[in-house]
Amino acid sequence: MKVWVNGVVVEQAEALVSVFDHGLTVGDGVFETAKVVNGVPFALTRHLQRLAASAAGLGLPPPELDLVRHAIEQTLTENHDADVPLRLRITYTGGISPLGSDRGDNAPTLVVALAPMRSWPAAATVAMVPWTRNERSATAGVKTTSYAENVVALAHAHEKGAAEALLGNTAGHLCEGTGSNVFVVLDGAVLTPPLSSGCLAGVTRALVLEWTDAKERDLPVEVLQEAEEVFLTSSTRDVQGVGEIDGRVLAGAPGPVTTRVAAAFAEGAAADNDP
Repeated sequence: MKVWVNGVVVEQAEALVSVFDHGLTVGDGVFETAKVVNGVPFALTRHLQRLAASAAGLGLPPPELDLVRHAIEQTLTENHDADVPLRLRITYTGGISPLGSDRGDNAPTLVVALAPMRSWPAAATVAMVPWTRNERSATAGVKTTSYAENVVALAHAHEKGAAEALLGNTAGHLCEGTGSNVFVVLDGAVLTPPLSSGCLAGVTRALVLEWTDAKERDLPVEVLQEAEEVFLTSSTRDVQGVGEIDGRVLAGAPGPVTTRVAAAFAEGAAADNDP
């Protein structure tokens, strides 16, 4: 796959950034992941809006969204032979900076990359991890490149035989997964943690809230042991059922409510690729 790096499309092996880039040295960067189907990124406007919001949250210069769109179009064009669903990654960092927390005066770094998109099983196994999201953190809800906490949490979940890790927050409320938002079905109602929980404002999460009767509500982490159904949402998995949580099997996952939500999402996405 060819990659767009600061205005130039190059072969993957030549896609390089400086060892002094602030995104590398201190994780001073933000990113977006979108799916590309039939050469078209889904919900691109929402992803670019969130990229800008994340950059503002870190105090980075506002990204030139027209330039980002151009970079995406050029990258897709240069990879025209890829006829499979793709994972689109936009990375925007503080650029070349001193070795420390201070930023330099150089322009930000912008990278656009593609990779084949993995397929997800109909139902996932998930595990709660012992660490928490800090809903009062300066970067709460910001999609930063500082994903070390997620890497550790996901590795812990894998050790327990799970494909995704779920985290609570410091208040003891359910928050999110390492790469997903989480929904539960409780007494027939579809519920998901509010953004105040510290979770990421997922694009798929927002569309599920708009296209279905799902609601936001603070939920204790114990709800996972009570819910009739649980499902995950993300830009690459859309709506994915959960079949097991910490040894608790949810028989028949994805259940009827999850299936209904997934169908509503698929219908909405088919009707508009940039909702």
